[in-house]
Amino acid sequence: MKEHDFRPKPLLTKREREVFELLVQDQTTKEIASQLFISEKTVRNHISNTMQKLGVKGRSQAVIELVRLGELKI
Repeated sequence: MKEHDFRPKPLLTKREREVFELLVQDQTTKEIASQLFISEKTVRNHISNTMQKLGVKGRSQAVIELVRLGELKI
């Protein structure tokens, strides 16, 4: 494998990214669950997992950190 072929593993899973993209559009947990055809508990789990990865304590902090890292655009 060539050096320039290496791509770092994305911080977020595809589903975590989808959840946060909807979250910054001011969607509620219930609305996100409905749009993604998953349970509200699963939405909360994705948010919680992302906050844990980032080492932050709230959704707002997670969004700020994801924007700062270039993982999310608002």
